[in-house]
Amino acid sequence: MTPPSPRAGPEGCRRSAIETAAARIRGHVRRTPMLEDEGLNALAGRRILLKCENLQVTGSFKARGGWNSVAALCEEGRPPGILAMSSGNHAQGVARAAAAHGLPCTVVMPTDAPSAKRAATEALGAEIVAYDRASEDRDALAAALADERGLVLIPPFDHPNVIAGQGTTGLEIAEQAAGAGAGAGAEGAEIVVCAGGGGLAAGIALATEGRHRVRTAEPDGFDDMARSLAAGVRVANAEAAGSLCDAVLTPMPGAITFPILARLAGPGLVVTDGEAMHAVRHAFERLRLVVEPGGAVALAAALFRGDLPETVIVTLSGGNVDPALFARAIA
Repeated sequence: MTPPSPRAGPEGCRRSAIETAAARIRGHVRRTPMLEDEGLNALAGRRILLKCENLQVTGSFKARGGWNSVAALCEEGRPPGILAMSSGNHAQGVARAAAAHGLPCTVVMPTDAPSAKRAATEALGAEIVAYDRASEDRDALAAALADERGLVLIPPFDHPNVIAGQGTTGLEIAEQAAGAGAGAGAEGAEIVVCAGGGGLAAGIALATEGRHRVRTAEPDGFDDMARSLAAGVRVANAEAAGSLCDAVLTPMPGAITFPILARLAGPGLVVTDGEAMHAVRHAFERLRLVVEPGGAVALAAALFRGDLPETVIVTLSGGNVDPALFARAIA
């Protein structure tokens, strides 16, 4: 029988759970900086503050939810092993946490995942089980593996411990926006968040409720969150693959994340792959930051979309980009 996922009920999605997660992950992940560049502001015609989760350990915010989930599991009793589903960022976050806790980790990963992400995940000790995202059912494959091997699944976004871990990003954003330094004077600014299934966006929305409004950003053609928010119900993407923004490609918003964002988020924003690549280039040219296209869609929205206020905070959610693709962007 498949072991149950830890505390999978929506009752765990509260700010108190995010504060618990912040204590649990302290010392195991980085408090990432918030940066600002006058040239980038001039280019966008608005003030942009960059929450640099591309500088997080493992190269993305996923280290937060991965550590929180594995640590919470181990507090309840040592599981036989961990299973994750990911194109690379969640994989690395979970694999790192599993290795630190002495647990075996298996990752179901699409065959079109960037080679750099696959190599980094394997370097952390995880076993990769590849699948074709265009023709195979990832969830069914993961369920079969969990049942066969007795593994505990840590989903990439739709789980309270994952959402709470990602929400610690929002706690930091609120503190930085209200404090000194680059974020000073940004109280109440909208936060534009790169969104796939919505784990980061939902966590930040809960953490900053009453202080900031969240807007999701996605690539064109894979904008299931924006369309779902507009429709008031979850809708799926027509295609499973076909964007350079691999980190934010999911079939549809999560059953747990969507109600949170339907209540707390504003209309979703959509950008093209080309605009995401331009955002990658601008982040490098202006601040010497390495960002992957999926991790730059929020910055692309701030640069190229008019439906935003004068000051915005954007997440640079990941920096795990293949060198060849990065070279294309900055060229």
